[in-house]
Amino acid sequence: MTADGRPDVAFRSGFACVVGRPNAGKSTLLNALVGTKLAITSDKPQTTRHVVRGVLHRADGQLVVVDTPGMHRPRTLLGQRLNDEVRATWAEVDVVALCVPADESIGPGDRYITGEIARLPRGRPRVAVVTKTDRVTRDAVAAQLVAVAAMGEELGVEWADLVPVSAVRGEGLEELASVLMARLPVGPALYPEGHLTDEPEETLVAELIREAALDGVRDELPHSIAVVVEEMVPREDRLPDRPLLDVRAVLFVERDSQKGIVLGHRGARIREVGTRARRQIEALLGTPVFLDLRVKVAKDWQRDPKQLRRLGF
Repeated sequence: MTADGRPDVAFRSGFACVVGRPNAGKSTLLNALVGTKLAITSDKPQTTRHVVRGVLHRADGQLVVVDTPGMHRPRTLLGQRLNDEVRATWAEVDVVALCVPADESIGPGDRYITGEIARLPRGRPRVAVVTKTDRVTRDAVAAQLVAVAAMGEELGVEWADLVPVSAVRGEGLEELASVLMARLPVGPALYPEGHLTDEPEETLVAELIREAALDGVRDELPHSIAVVVEEMVPREDRLPDRPLLDVRAVLFVERDSQKGIVLGHRGARIREVGTRARRQIEALLGTPVFLDLRVKVAKDWQRDPKQLRRLGF
């Protein structure tokens, strides 16, 4: 019993991995659960390329939510490596949460991932999350929950729980956090209070730049854009009360024609990208930023092992 007569509640801590096909709402869900923007979001499939960890602090425990790239049928070496990263991640976490959007019928991708999840050790809880419930009626949400339950039964996955959520409206988030937390092992906090992620700032900044670059592009170009932050340094000649962070980054594309699209007419588009990204970076880091962006061609980098290593994959 505690000093005020309440029963002791065991403190729980651990990792919950959110998985699903591309555009299932995983990154938006991570940001909503943690309460800040850690993972970039876009309507372009396969936006997420890195495992991102966000920490949710509660009185009864500490939940580390792990966002993963969308599982898909790979067409490049990059795609194969992203799928391998997902499998490696869900093999190590305490809970696996499959995200299925409410506004799309269950398809081969959902069934494939569910089948993969079925191979995990029996003791690892699986939770099904129906996302984007704000886009459909309540009856449609109910029908999707029934469909997800049936898919699990057919493919040999016993869902520990099924939870509908709208990350945009904040509906169902508290219930989902409690469902995931309850299935974590009893243990001490894994991160200090207030710590939100273990992602390096350079990685977060590079992703914000890529998010800005994805806006408005189409066809195959989103998959061909990669961003590397080459330098992040405080400007030396600034007064303490007027700091400025110099950020220099390179956007890599695979062909000269793509470089022209990213730059835009007389550099107009890359300036727009810089403006959008700078605002997001300043909000993330809490300091004024001077952002210098360049665009370079790394021919067919998605299929080149050396180029992939250079770009951090």
